[in-house]
Amino acid sequence: QVQLVESGGGLVQAGGSLRLSCAASGRTFSSYAMGWFRQAPGKEREFVAAITYNGGLTNYADSVKGRFTISRDNAKNTVYLQMNSLKPEDTAVYYCAARATIDLPIRRTDYNVWGQGTQVTVSS
Repeated sequence: QVQLVESGGGLVQAGGSLRLSCAASGRTFSSYAMGWFRQAPGKEREFVAAITYNGGLTNYADSVKGRFTISRDNAKNTVYLQMNSLKPEDTAVYYCAARATIDLPIRRTDYNVWGQGTQVTVSS
């Protein structure tokens, strides 16, 4: 199974942009659906975006539609989350997750591989 390492988090002003990356080890990355989740202090981990194993389908939480874009490069074993028009309420630890499936899972419990997370802080 793959191992995941996120990067790209940081501090940004409201209205700014960040691009998160999630690098996967292993030669089977292209068999995995990938998801991004986030967890703010005192809140449960919530779904942000997901993409199928081949990038053919994506899904987004309503709160990020039109602002965030998930993509993947299977040749580089990497999934990305481009975040534009950031808001203070986007502040959270962002996690990438993986599951070997042809489906497009969006529930936290659907995923069985997780990264360590990267902090995103949006100042007002």
